[in-house]
Amino acid sequence: MDSELDTAGSTPDGMLASLSLGFSDDNGTTRLTHREHTGPLLVQKPLYPEGERCCHVIVVHPPGGIVGGDRLRLNVNLSGGAQALLSTPGAAKWYRANGRISRQHVELHGHTGAAIEWLPQETIIFDHADVVLETDVSLHPDARFIGCEILCFGRTASGERFSQGKVRQRYAVHVGGKLLWLEQGTLLANSDAMNGPLGLAGHTVCASLLCVGVPTQRDLIDAVRAAIAPLAEPGSQFGATHMKSLLMVRYLGNRSEVARQVMMAAWKVLRPALLGRESNALRIWMT
Repeated sequence: MDSELDTAGSTPDGMLASLSLGFSDDNGTTRLTHREHTGPLLVQKPLYPEGERCCHVIVVHPPGGIVGGDRLRLNVNLSGGAQALLSTPGAAKWYRANGRISRQHVELHGHTGAAIEWLPQETIIFDHADVVLETDVSLHPDARFIGCEILCFGRTASGERFSQGKVRQRYAVHVGGKLLWLEQGTLLANSDAMNGPLGLAGHTVCASLLCVGVPTQRDLIDAVRAAIAPLAEPGSQFGATHMKSLLMVRYLGNRSEVARQVMMAAWKVLRPALLGRESNALRIWMT
């Protein structure tokens, strides 16, 4: 990660912002015990809509959009036994680059028995954006993780397409210090990766739900597929794959609201199996 992300404020190249959060288990109650931010990235009070065991926080970026040159960094650390669910109040909007690259780096750390849920709302990539998205997850072998990502290319509701621009992604998961999952690549507007059958196949929305620590149960993946199938619109594609302790759900379509419904349907099936907790609808996702 670039060292500039450790510095608050703005530069001629854009806004720099970072947020560091720490969660600890206090006799069965997960508490937000560390909160430090520089620049416009913060959380408000911790929430407990499902009891004290799991702490919910909403990560807020007050400007509401990321312009060329902006750099965001989120670092979350859960001590042993802590459980936290993190989301965002709305879609992240990545505007045109104007010759400068925008970056986001999310780092999530879970110690023994911890459970992390990272469920941000969709990311909208505007035409002419130049974006780097990095996610690093580091887990103890006994920790569990659920992460969701929804990418929307262009503002299709406004008739805008992602005709020019670039998105670079890297998503890495380490368990017990060993690499379990690594996905990285570059999506160029109007490229084979966007339009070809081995890429997005011309779709404008892609979504994924990654779960780590999932028990091996054949009926579980069948239940995920059954939950998704009625929601997918005609012409979309979806799938679910289980590899050892990792389960991945994928979706390709053209409507962000459908992608959200699909991801939440999969989450509702997987969360009880992974965390032993019911999957009640997230209020923030309904606003």
